[in-house]
Amino acid sequence: METVVSGIRSTGNLHLGNYYGAVQNFVKMQNEYNCYFFIADLHSLTTHPTPANLHSNVKQVLVEYLAAGIDPEKATIYVQSDVPEVTELYLYLNMNAYMGELERATSFKDKVRANPDNVNAGLLTYPVLMAADIIIHKATKVPVGKDQEQHLEMARTFGNRFNRLYNHDYFPEPYAFTFGESLVKIPGLDGAGKMGKSEGEGNAIFLSDTPEAIRKKVMRAKTDSGPTEENQTKPQEIQNLFDLMKVVSTPDTLAHFDNLYNTCAIRYGDLKKQLAEDMIIATAPIREKINDIANDAPLLRQVARYGAAKARESASKTIREVRELIGFRKF
Repeated sequence: METVVSGIRSTGNLHLGNYYGAVQNFVKMQNEYNCYFFIADLHSLTTHPTPANLHSNVKQVLVEYLAAGIDPEKATIYVQSDVPEVTELYLYLNMNAYMGELERATSFKDKVRANPDNVNAGLLTYPVLMAADIIIHKATKVPVGKDQEQHLEMARTFGNRFNRLYNHDYFPEPYAFTFGESLVKIPGLDGAGKMGKSEGEGNAIFLSDTPEAIRKKVMRAKTDSGPTEENQTKPQEIQNLFDLMKVVSTPDTLAHFDNLYNTCAIRYGDLKKQLAEDMIIATAPIREKINDIANDAPLLRQVARYGAAKARESASKTIREVRELIGFRKF
């Protein structure tokens, strides 16, 4: 089976964007590929979380991975920092990653503009650590969105550069991978871009949100004063609500509100109430599992240790061979 690698930053709760845009596909992939799904706690250090937050965030993602249906018997679920071989490969790749190419990375330039007081070396070399995460398992398929495709291209660059430098066709090239249908893009509630944690808590519906929290967030979603002509084009913030409804509601419900909009008879309050209830129903099974798994400390410990052992078995083999290729040999 081909190897798939994907990670998610440990920055707290998973939201609908994570689930429908990625995790739902992970659950399908685990039956057909050799999958490694990791929780990227080392990557999260660029934003300096407190020790308490770091641990609780890792736990939350682990709980929600399991609740969403990722099976530790089928896929390898592990915490990034539990596999020290990743940081060793990160070091080796850094020796052949150049300042110019790292500074040109779009995500680095974006982060510098957004946080000029926190331009740390970890941000600069973020693509190198991402490359190490991927190629340490010799992955050929990486489920990523458009915003990560440049990082994946850099991972290919670093792997190929290592192969050329040490005259050995060792690392295969990883490519972006969409399992089954095209990636689902989940818009946020703020009327602008995609759903995300960094855009503010009100922008995202978390899998662990209570029904009350979901209703409150959806009712605050941005709207306009309503259509003034029949069949007019929906503005972005309204299209976002319909796109969310497309994911969580029945086709009949979507068609009903679409018809109301096109005939200028829509009441956004009714639309939002229906959308909130459909989100509550869609997330209910996962929410119940989250509550059960979060209180099962022995299960979480067992899953984390089992995943670390499986990931290290793969990673340590790579590191042994990489060290040999570089020329590190014992006397």
